[in-house]
Amino acid sequence: MIRSDKPQRFYGATIVAACFTIQGIGVGSFIACGVFFPSLLDAFGWSRTLISGASSMAFLLMGFLGILMGALNDRFAPRILMTVTGVILGSSYLLLSQMNAVWQLYLFFGLMTGIGLSGIDVIALTTTSRWFTARRGVMTGLVKVGTGAGQLVMPLLAGVCITRLDWRSAYGIIGLIVLVSIVSAGQLLRRDPAQMGQRPDGRIDPHDVTGPGVESGLSLAEALRGRPFWMLGALNLLAVASMFVVLVHIVPHASDLGIPTIQAAGILSTIGGISMIGRLSVGVAIDRIGSRKCMQICLVILIASFIWLQMARDVWMLYSFAAIYGIAHGGIFTVISPITAELFGIRSHGALFGIVAFSGTVGGAAGPVLAGLAFDMTGSYRLIFMALIGLAAVSLLLTLPLRPARP
Repeated sequence: MIRSDKPQRFYGATIVAACFTIQGIGVGSFIACGVFFPSLLDAFGWSRTLISGASSMAFLLMGFLGILMGALNDRFAPRILMTVTGVILGSSYLLLSQMNAVWQLYLFFGLMTGIGLSGIDVIALTTTSRWFTARRGVMTGLVKVGTGAGQLVMPLLAGVCITRLDWRSAYGIIGLIVLVSIVSAGQLLRRDPAQMGQRPDGRIDPHDVTGPGVESGLSLAEALRGRPFWMLGALNLLAVASMFVVLVHIVPHASDLGIPTIQAAGILSTIGGISMIGRLSVGVAIDRIGSRKCMQICLVILIASFIWLQMARDVWMLYSFAAIYGIAHGGIFTVISPITAELFGIRSHGALFGIVAFSGTVGGAAGPVLAGLAFDMTGSYRLIFMALIGLAAVSLLLTLPLRPARP
């Protein structure tokens, strides 16, 4: 047998590209559902609380099942898991195009979309963390840029389809895109470099141990016994609660101010586009100054954006809010996986990140529905947007005592 001395191409680049696609299409399609909010109000006359409840149900179920997905991803092939969740997610949007009753909204969107989304973050980010150690921050940032790209493209696509066709056709188009893209990208995933006979970061020298080992860190039980893990979970809960109020309610808020559907959808797209800068910048910064400091910087920017939102009434003011908020939004969602690895190691990253992500989904589920209920009671978003400042401020305080835990 002839043996080639040519070095094997590092498969990590393919992993990043696949996870970029999964994040972009998966998260982008969910964020785009906010664009359908006014259409559903007009078509069925449902309350904002009712529609927000389905979104919250999907988000909560996504986080709860993300714990299971994380544990499964620690043991089994991510390719199989992503294929199954991709089929369910794409099918949920296709079925929403045929929706005629509120129980269908909760079945197709609340239940099926939640199941389909459960692997989008946990599988993609844990797989990326296993393939990279010294460059974990920047590679996670690149993957999360995919989320920003999806948030930029998918809401605009939904807005155009709703305007030129109708909301049913828009759901169908998004469903086909999700089904084909996520299932295809999922076939490229591999659990870790050892499965391909490679080492993290593409290292060749077996004595090169730059960065932590692939399986180093605390066990699940060890992490759960420590206070830092629960503080990180509480931090993520409050931060995501504040951010998802914006993602779900900023389009109907803009519509209430008399802004047309396309321009209102453009606010979400601006958040997505600008968040790509935040994701990549924070990813690079993580490898230089650490995840904890990056989280603190992002939360300060988030608070500043919420203060500006109190005064935003015109289109340009809402777009400038979206730009400031987008930096913080992209950075926080990028740093949460690396900060979990930084504090607790990679040994049980899938399960630990799944729990931390679930804490965020609890906040993300509760925030929009409580905001919808408050609006239905007061007819205004003013007090709701003021409360966001307090949530972000408490999150910032929770970062102060965080330190890497030891076995």
